[in-house]
Amino acid sequence: MSETGLKSDYRAVWKDAEELSVLTFSLNGETFAIDAVVVQEILDLLPETNVPGSLPFVGSVINFRGKVIPLADIRVAFGMEAANVTIDSRIVVTELELDGETTLIGIRTDKVHEVTQLSLSASEPPPIVGMRWRADYIHALVKREREFIIIPNLQAIFSSQRASAVRATA
Repeated sequence: MSETGLKSDYRAVWKDAEELSVLTFSLNGETFAIDAVVVQEILDLLPETNVPGSLPFVGSVINFRGKVIPLADIRVAFGMEAANVTIDSRIVVTELELDGETTLIGIRTDKVHEVTQLSLSASEPPPIVGMRWRADYIHALVKREREFIIIPNLQAIFSSQRASAVRATA
């Protein structure tokens, strides 16, 4: 992907605004943020039903208001170690547009922090070299005080993981 493609993609998450309202959460000590508009609810951990033969990325489903929804662990996409469940662990239920269809997906987190504003001026596209994660999985990195907040590209992550699941069953 060209640098131009990355820049236009990373700015697209702001939708022509100077600030973006996000929900911040932790995964393995890293701070992530997703657009608050896609967040439907934050849940304490719920009973999970494992799906036989599924890939680790979405290995189980949960009952959310009478609907069965997949429970994703985006640590897998980022190649992170599995984490133990703690008292702070939460599920963030998101509503995403995937392949032209609106889909509810639960995302397991280590801890949910806050809803806050992130500034476009403090953001940068992910570097092309030196990243331990796929650059297309990250919309932007945002500097806040002494830390970087990662804005993941959930559409790219879920599309890629879905394609991997299709290849694995073919």
